[in-house]
Amino acid sequence: MSTSPGLSTRARELAGEVVRFLLVGGVATLVSFVGFNALVHGLFIGRAPLGSQPLLAFVLVNLVAGCVAYAGMRLWTFRHREASDSVEGVIRFFGLGALTMAIPVICLGISRYGLGLTSPLADNLSANVIGLTLGAGTRFWVFRRYVFDQVHAGAHG
Repeated sequence: MSTSPGLSTRARELAGEVVRFLLVGGVATLVSFVGFNALVHGLFIGRAPLGSQPLLAFVLVNLVAGCVAYAGMRLWTFRHREASDSVEGVIRFFGLGALTMAIPVICLGISRYGLGLTSPLADNLSANVIGLTLGAGTRFWVFRRYVFDQVHAGAHG
């Protein structure tokens, strides 16, 4: 009899990671969405301090959202996994996160500068719906594979 977890146990553990990843990502996305719309479209603040610089605003708010995401993933999503090296894990998380952030930035850039669409709806569809959806699957795999790459001995779910 094998002592390793069965396929159904591993599938449940992976499903749990995916659900926790999506919930943490949802909170980080809310931070990004509200921050972006405040800076670019004046949501809640009445003026748009970065209205003419949507790409910069997107990057800035996603730095904050990235901190929220790291805390949630470290403490909850991947709590049973460790980075091979904790300092290197943080560097990998933010480095790879920055690389995957290129996906929604490119989508926003195409919408704004390629198609000339500047409305709040166009910005949010391109960056926060299309871009973040495309980036989310990439980030899950990248973070699980290259950041939180070590499972604690005996840890499950």
